[in-house]
Formats: sequence, structure tokens, C-alpha cells
Amino acid sequence: MRTTKIEWTERTWNPVTGCTKRSKGCEHCYAEAMARRLFAMGNYKYRNGFKNTIHPEALEEPLRWRKASVVFVCSMGDLFHENVPFQFVDEVMSVIRKTPQHTYQLLTKRAERMAEYFGSRTVPENVWLGVTVEDVSTKFRMDFLRKLTAQVKFLSCEPLLCDLGTLDLKGIDWIIVGGESGPIARPMKEEWVLNIKQQADKFAVPFFFKQWGTWSKDGIKGNKKKNGKLLQGEIVQHMPEVTHENFRNLSKK
Repeated sequence: MRTTKIEWTERTWNPVTGCTKRSKGCEHCYAEAMARRLFAMGNYKYRNGFKNTIHPEALEEPLRWRKASVVFVCSMGDLFHENVPFQFVDEVMSVIRKTPQHTYQLLTKRAERMAEYFGSRTVPENVWLGVTVEDVSTKFRMDFLRKLTAQVKFLSCEPLLCDLGTLDLKGIDWIIVGGESGPIARPMKEEWVLNIKQQADKFAVPFFFKQWGTWSKDGIKGNKKKNGKLLQGEIVQHMPEVTHENFRNLSKK
């Protein structure tokens, strides 16, 4: 059962919330705005707003989920934020190892710290590792990612802010691309998306186009839902081939 609107996952789990801006993609952070709304609605978990906060009380949540699920870890923060002690990350990994029926997606803008953490630890078999590459200045994150051992290593090019040029896709297993949403969103050009897709196709890397966002492919500002997710008239949302049954099911949805 899907419990999130994020199309490339089924559930979210937030043992860490809040973050600090790291690169250009952070300027209009959706999670920051959502944290303010959730607190205004009475959600005590966001009592600190978007200040980086660890939540030991949330650690055991996956132990209570009966259905095997695809889980995006820290959709409202960054597990590898500098203020998150590695000891707490160890506790998160302990829960992940105790729940092999779930598959966990870890996405970070702090590729260096993720590499430091796993430099002395083994990546659990049911973990995917990803980095955000939204701008040319963040392509270096791929180099930290490709050195790690994980069942799947993926890129999130969202919000895509420019033409990323040539990408070294060695060791990369999946790419997600999407445009920015919100009243002050920045536009995304179709040629930027196609450049990534063409390279992904060339190297047989599954490509997932999430959305256009606030700006249409024709450069017209409007409704995110109306702009949709068609790329050259088609929905292109490919998932990697993996051994976990829950991912095979997700790819059919």
C-alpha cells in the first residue's frame, strides 16, 4: 500500500528531520515549507521547524509494517547531515538490517559524509544509495557514490536546474529527473532532460521522469498537475531490475 505521493517509492521514514541548505537545489526546499505546515497542523515532530532534529522514537516504525515496502529514508531531512552523529546512523542501519523484507532508499546531498560513513561499514543488502545532482557544480557527488558498494546506486536530478553536460555513468544504476514546483520554481528545459535520457539509454541505465513541475515543457508557468509528466508524449518511469519482489511490483504500478 502506497502511503506517499512520491512515485518512485511506497513509504517514507523520517528518523531525522530538518536540514540546512547545501547547494542550488536547496533554495526552494519543499521539505522546509512542508515542515512549517505540518507544525501549524499540530504535528509535534516538527516542533523545531526545519532545524536538524533526530527522532529516536521513530526508529522502530519499520518493525511494525507488515507489508514489505519500498522506503525512502529521510524525505524530510538528510540522514548524513553533519549534525547527525554516526552513532545514530548506526541505529538506523540496525533497524534496516532487522527488516530485510523492506528495501530502503537513502538519498543525500552530502555524498562525502555518506562515503565517510560507509568507508568503515558495510552497506546493508536491502539499501539503495543515491545522491542529488541538480546542477553542474554538484556532479562531483557521483564520484563519492560510485566508490560505494550497494545493490543500486542512483542519481536524483531534481530539481534539474541546468544542462548537466556529459555524465560519467559508470557504476550508476538508475536516474530520476524532475522539474521544480512551487510559486517561485525555476524552469526546466526539455533539452536538459533529453540530454540525460539519451546518455542513460546509451548505457542502459533505467530512467525515471517524475514531472515537469510548475513550468511546462514549453516554458509556460502554470499548474504542476496540468503540466504532468509526459516526456515526448510518453510516461517514462523505468525502475532498475533488482532481486526484491517489492521493487518488481512497484515497477508495474
